[in-house]
Amino acid sequence: QVQLVESGGGLAQPGGSLTLSCEASGFSLRNNAIGWFRRALGKEREAVSCITSEGSTYSVNFVKGRFAISRDNAKNTVYLQMNSLTPDDTAIYYCAAVAPRAPSICSFDVGWYAYWGQGTQVTVSS
Repeated sequence: QVQLVESGGGLAQPGGSLTLSCEASGFSLRNNAIGWFRRALGKEREAVSCITSEGSTYSVNFVKGRFAISRDNAKNTVYLQMNSLTPDDTAIYYCAAVAPRAPSICSFDVGWYAYWGQGTQVTVSS
């Protein structure tokens, strides 16, 4: 059974940091592009960052320089290091994987991804 499990969310102060993890089970994500998305209360789900199987990374403008995506294939895990957090970063964060036979290409389109985790809440507040 394919499963993605996010962890690492919680409460952070403005200017603080959190590291989210996305661990896969039921498949090896080393050949998959993995994306991070978020959905704030009352808003649409939006892309944050993506990493290809070769390690190329892409991030949306509002997180460039603050967030970094990385992967550890040995641990079957993708990470999202988040620094300089602001209240606007408050959201549920989801990781997603493309289907195993799909091209390992990053996309900021939610429809590109076949598997989703249940999400982890990130709250930035003083």
